[in-house]
This record gives sequence, structure tokens and C-alpha cells, in this order.
Amino acid sequence: MDIRPVPFDHPDAIKLNDQVQAEYHLRYGDGGDATPLDPADFAPPNGVYLIAYDVDGTPVATGGWRTQDQNGEGNEDGDAELKRMYVVEEMRGRGLARRMLAALEEDARAAGRLRMVLETGDQQPEAIALYTSSGYTPCVKFGYYREYESSMCFAKPLR
Repeated sequence: MDIRPVPFDHPDAIKLNDQVQAEYHLRYGDGGDATPLDPADFAPPNGVYLIAYDVDGTPVATGGWRTQDQNGEGNEDGDAELKRMYVVEEMRGRGLARRMLAALEEDARAAGRLRMVLETGDQQPEAIALYTSSGYTPCVKFGYYREYESSMCFAKPLR
């Protein structure tokens, strides 16, 4: 696996983002994740966006983090928010999500972020299992979906 940073608006990132949005639609029956995201959110030093490529150069997993300091939506100074974690269906069960998560945590730690936070939904048990087995614990709800009952927020100290 080759994990490398790309711009959030890179063609491979757009392709995988379209796939994750389609999966959200299947799981939640709506139009996908409506959280406002800007490519600049993932440009260093504000964050990073990573894509994992398999040996033939096919993009198979993605994820990013963006700086989310105290902002009135429940974030705290030093937060890095995990976004768009996704592994294509045919590559699941091979540890790619765990490798991507570790790479994102290391990058955020190196950037001086104090805590990784994420929001997921109750229809994503695989994601919840990944995060809780990786040391994430429930935290105060934050972000775009904080008022939704199906929203679940988790945090992990990076220091």
C-alpha cells in the first residue's frame, strides 16, 4: 500500500468521496454527508488528506483531518477532526482503515494537534468498532450533525 497526501479536490479524492457519499445514502437514506468542507481545510498546516493506493495504482482508501479549534460547535482548541474515512468495499477487512487512521493520527500529532475527534453515525457499526478498538471514547457532540440522535462523536488524545 502506498499512502500519500493529495489535495481534497484531486480527481481520486473526488472519486472516493462520491463512493462514500453513495454509501452514506444507502445507510441513512438521505443525500449523504452535508457537512461543509473546503479543499483548503485539508491543506497543510490546516490538515491533510490521504489516499491509499494498491500496487496497481488504484485508489482504495481515503481519509483526512482538518483543524477544528474552539468554534461554537463543540470543538476545543487543539482539535483535529477526522473526515471521510473510507475503504472501497472489495478491499475491506485487510486493515487498511486502521493503517489510514494511524497515518492520520501521526500527521495530526506532528502538526501539534492535541486531540483527534470524529463524528459518525449509528448505522456504521464497522466504523464505531474501529474507533473504539483504537482508543477513541465518546465525547460531547460537535459539528454539523450534533443535534441528530443518530450522530455519535468520539475523541482520542494525541499526546
